[in-house]
Amino acid sequence: MSAYRTINPATGETVAEFPVLAAADVEGIVARSARAYKTFRVLPLTDRTKVLKRAAELHRERIDELAAILTLEVGKPIAQARGEVELVASIYEYYADNAATFVADEDLAIVGGGEATVRTEPIGPLLGIMPWNYPYYQVARFVAPNLALGNTILLKHARNCPQSALAIERVLHEAGLHRDAYINAFIDSSQVASVIADDRIQGVSLTGSEAAGSAVGEVAGRHMKRVVLELGGSDPFIVLDDADIDAAVAAGVRGRIANAGQACTASKRFIVVETVYEEFTRKFIAAVTAIATGDPTSPDTFLGPLSSSGAVDELEEIVQDAVNLGATLHTADGAARSGAFYPPTVLTEVTPAMRAYSEELFGPVAVVYRVPSPQAAVELANESPFGLASSVFTSDQDEARRIAEALEVGMVWINSTSRSAPDLPFGGVKRSGVGRELAKYGIDEFANKKLIRIPE
Repeated sequence: MSAYRTINPATGETVAEFPVLAAADVEGIVARSARAYKTFRVLPLTDRTKVLKRAAELHRERIDELAAILTLEVGKPIAQARGEVELVASIYEYYADNAATFVADEDLAIVGGGEATVRTEPIGPLLGIMPWNYPYYQVARFVAPNLALGNTILLKHARNCPQSALAIERVLHEAGLHRDAYINAFIDSSQVASVIADDRIQGVSLTGSEAAGSAVGEVAGRHMKRVVLELGGSDPFIVLDDADIDAAVAAGVRGRIANAGQACTASKRFIVVETVYEEFTRKFIAAVTAIATGDPTSPDTFLGPLSSSGAVDELEEIVQDAVNLGATLHTADGAARSGAFYPPTVLTEVTPAMRAYSEELFGPVAVVYRVPSPQAAVELANESPFGLASSVFTSDQDEARRIAEALEVGMVWINSTSRSAPDLPFGGVKRSGVGRELAKYGIDEFANKKLIRIPE
């Protein structure tokens, strides 16, 4: 079993290493989580939300420290790292402020007289399996609603961000959370199935790849466990002929390049109606290729390294496949692919024969398509096996709503790219996963909706 390692993607230097838990230790943390649940679930809600409120405060108080860890471990530019910490604080604060409303008893209007009430209760210990691209945010959107509800949590984080994982645990414990209500678990992928199968674990949430989601979903289904799967995306960015082209270009650059393009909800497929294709593509390529990679510790850097040299290799394979099969590559003159840095790139003339047509490009590479009509744009958008987020740029709000209805996705943004907020539900359809996080919906995925009936 390989260790968890902090490897600075900007330099390739191994900074720290942490061992994987032995089998006996894995059994121990599952037992601790189960024991803690018995007392944690019956704590007054105000006690649990007090912890969340303090966790929000600690994130803001320690924003410099926490952001620096992200920059070190995954290469996130420091300004974007600080933004992630602030977003996380807002999530903890949101559930601290709104959990009482979300879990309040619901009285049903029923036929037959008497009373009927639906009560929202926790279900037990949960396993979270989280990725590296937003190490704090993706944990928070799972953890905050479930701690408010009264579930306890084991958290397996990605192997390349162990210090981020430990920082999350440290903040929650210092906020007053019982040490066994949230346990960081440095476990190997081979140990995950046995944890999910354990009768004491009642559900599992994974944010990650389609392959990981399929494997986890299969085990969870076999053992009748609740599951939330937030998987990949190949988000369409549709530009109609009446769009503000300059605004669309600016939004598209942010949507594709932020976090080095390493986001499931990043804008990836730019689908442009042919009457404005030349203008949009010319301006978009110019803006994208003008971006320089830089030191992620600098506040002025917008594009830092990818998470690892392996991530660069995977991205380059898909790009090279497209070029070999006839796609046109647009990148900055003389741009070098060194270390974990990858220059911002645009592909045009991509066809179904190329991997870039159907696979998720997890990095700063955009694909631009020409289509004859809005209907053709929708058809191309829906051709993807993914269905996470999407964007529609047009000055016609009625047309935007019609397209939004036709898109096979979980989220549609009009004249904007996808952005996360505590009060907006997050999730997709098709091979982008199942379940929802954030807003009031996030608290219901691992809740028991218990009916209490008193007949007349």
